[in-house]
Amino acid sequence: MKKLWGRMRLLLRVRRFVPFLKEFFLSSEVSVRKKVLSVVIIVGYWLLPFDIVPDFLSFFGLIDDAAIFMLVLRQIVKMAPASMRERYEISA
Repeated sequence: MKKLWGRMRLLLRVRRFVPFLKEFFLSSEVSVRKKVLSVVIIVGYWLLPFDIVPDFLSFFGLIDDAAIFMLVLRQIVKMAPASMRERYEISA
């Protein structure tokens, strides 16, 4: 239950990640490999026609997309340097 609550808090604070993501992609602290990997994952998910739960199932399809987005965001946070996570008070 604690893990689920942590994921819900992360989803509710998603707008807080905009400055973090901007710095992640513009920072020299983050390797180019990590930046490219993040972009490939994000673009790949949007371009691939596969979906765990099809979007025509309205509510469940949207939850599926939000869950994948949060997993990608969590991976980006894990790849970020600790100093950057501390600056934005984001935990991995």
